[in-house]
Amino acid sequence: MKTNRSAAKRFKRTGRGSFKKKQAFTSHIMSKKSRNRKRKLRGTSVVNPVEQGMLKRVLPYR
Repeated sequence: MKTNRSAAKRFKRTGRGSFKKKQAFTSHIMSKKSRNRKRKLRGTSVVNPVEQGMLKRVLPYR
């Protein structure tokens, strides 16, 4: 099986087997977003459990 390279660059597996991702909506037009909103967009977040089955298929060896 091949690993989906676009998904491999966007998601990393955690120690417990779930996936983490970078927050969306942080690349541009940051001036209109509030300070609190920008602070919450920092760092990473955990992928929704509904989507983890799909990620396990496209990232079989991660």
